[in-house]
Amino acid sequence: MSVTTVPIQPIKKGSIPKFWAGIAVVVLAGAGLAWWGTSDIRKEYQTGEQFLSANADEEGVTVTKSGLQIQTIRGGEGKPPSDNDVAMISITGTLRDGTIFQEPASGPFPVSGGIPGFTEALKLMQKGGKYKIWIPSALGYGDQDIPNEKTGGTLIPAGSVLIFDVELQDYLPRDQFEAAMRQQQEQMQKAAGAAGAGAPPPQN
Repeated sequence: MSVTTVPIQPIKKGSIPKFWAGIAVVVLAGAGLAWWGTSDIRKEYQTGEQFLSANADEEGVTVTKSGLQIQTIRGGEGKPPSDNDVAMISITGTLRDGTIFQEPASGPFPVSGGIPGFTEALKLMQKGGKYKIWIPSALGYGDQDIPNEKTGGTLIPAGSVLIFDVELQDYLPRDQFEAAMRQQQEQMQKAAGAAGAGAPPPQN
């Protein structure tokens, strides 16, 4: 059986530097691909501080003096809510690895009723706006494990960076919100009383 040989062209004079330059480009390109290919792994093993430091350089991310990070996905209108307001929000909360600790939900939320980072973030939002926020553990639950009431396990590990997707739908002053809630409860009680009054008497 014959073996087909592949001739190797002689290297011309002056081509050796170009050859090594080409090798260097290939090596650097491979290193770059390896770096990007392991980005998910690197993020997984970063500390919270390292993660936030890298995230601060992402496009559109603003870092406040406290260390809170916020990104406007869709701008809103009007003044932000204050500590004395109740915000109507849609929210989803995740950890750095994508674990959902807050299932998508909508409802009222007192601006001053949450962890410091979330309160600060709400006061930077506008009605109708959508935002992504990253809360350092110092502005969240710190070194405290938050238990999962359903499973008895840990819902949020100590030292976690909290990531929220939030839409601020509307907000009301707290006194107006509480007055509206009382009125709604009264109407429901009246409706229940009227239904009970109209019910047929029990049969013996």
